[in-house]
Amino acid sequence: MQTPADIADDIYALYDEYCHSQMERRDFLRRAAGFGAGGLALATTLLPNYARAQTISFTDPRIHARYVTYPSPGGTTKTMRGYLVEPTAKGKVGTVLVVHENRGLNPYVEDVARRVAAEGFLAFAPDALTAAGGYPGNDDDGKVMQRKLDPARIYADMLNGARFVKSHARSNGKLGVTGFCFGGGVANFLAAKMGKDLQAAAPFYGRAADLDQVPHIQATMLLHYADDDPRVNAMRPDYEAALKKHKVTFTSFTYKGTKHGFHNNSTPRYHAASAKLAWDRTLALFRTALA
Repeated sequence: MQTPADIADDIYALYDEYCHSQMERRDFLRRAAGFGAGGLALATTLLPNYARAQTISFTDPRIHARYVTYPSPGGTTKTMRGYLVEPTAKGKVGTVLVVHENRGLNPYVEDVARRVAAEGFLAFAPDALTAAGGYPGNDDDGKVMQRKLDPARIYADMLNGARFVKSHARSNGKLGVTGFCFGGGVANFLAAKMGKDLQAAAPFYGRAADLDQVPHIQATMLLHYADDDPRVNAMRPDYEAALKKHKVTFTSFTYKGTKHGFHNNSTPRYHAASAKLAWDRTLALFRTALA
């Protein structure tokens, strides 16, 4: 697999635009070909290969995974669908909401939920595309589908998902959240929205919470940033200043040599050492805050 260092900055910039805009795959590849010899081939390697994403099998004896539904008043639909993964060990455990990127509940994020449960937590990953028929099996269509939904109603769906997993029979009453890109923004939003009802949040390269909502945050915050991610990092100074001003407990890390999406092991954006370090830090937070 290619590594981030193998791929030119202009190809990465185009890919970031493709991921966060209405650009279709054919237009992304056509424009990449315009960068000269090898541009198209390098652009193609950036597209996800979910065969690489699985690190925890759904048959792993440490977990039990299944799809469930939950009510979502005020959301995109009355009944939402999500991926619930329980540890097979008995007893009540801390709960973690896992929030996907801007394209629905794809196999990478399902694997992240299994990783969380394999560590002894009850994990739940809602699919924001439920109202549109669910994740369609590919990110291109998923991206378009998610952009057609009302973001405020999606946020309501994620809030209802958080309440659902926290109130589960296996829950010890403590809740954490992690998410990636769009999901990182949701994690920041939930920290502000839920106040004392959320114990920990670990957003990965996500949009900052609205600054006027920061005073409501009571969760311990662990903010993961890519080194080269201008769109998200532009929000960082004001966000961290607000967190400090309102005495929110937080830690932030920049992972050198990384780009937006470095935790996603299905594409060459993946930076193995940084992803492992960020994930180890996230699990350490959850072990402390959700015990």
